[in-house]
Amino acid sequence: MSVRKIVTLPEPVLKRKAHTVTKFDKNLQALIDDMIETMRAAPGVGLAAPQIGLSERIIVIEYLENEENEEDEDKEDAPKKVWAVLNPEIIKRSEETLTGVEGCLSIPNLVGEVERHAAVQVKGLNRHGKPMKLKAKGWLARIFQHEIDHLNGVLFTERATHVWRPSDEIEPEQEV
Repeated sequence: MSVRKIVTLPEPVLKRKAHTVTKFDKNLQALIDDMIETMRAAPGVGLAAPQIGLSERIIVIEYLENEENEEDEDKEDAPKKVWAVLNPEIIKRSEETLTGVEGCLSIPNLVGEVERHAAVQVKGLNRHGKPMKLKAKGWLARIFQHEIDHLNGVLFTERATHVWRPSDEIEPEQEV
């Protein structure tokens, strides 16, 4: 396993629709492992293949499913769940939407307010090519939507209603 370089704007691969994955071999398994290691090293909660310069429909996400439950005092020690989804597609979306602050490893030093569906259902293939479906809500649903957007060449800044540098909000008197 190795940490890959995360590409940033204006890299063209970030604006292209990624190709469907059709070959499930040891090279794909190594790529998925590299993506997980890269996401953790960044650190991030999700990573799409275009973010490492590959136009492939692959996302990896690592998240503590009940992370939003602040009453859980042991959440730092709880294991996070890792998803590797190939050719993911959102097949159901809640009518309810939520606005939240997002950032992106491929757009460093910017965050923005983005409205996303509160819950989604995603279908795709697992790392071995077997069909899978999952339901996600809250922050996890936001992560899936963000990463799937990457596969379609859409960046969070295109969906954001307001974009800023994080230090702008913390220390507004400071010049950028």
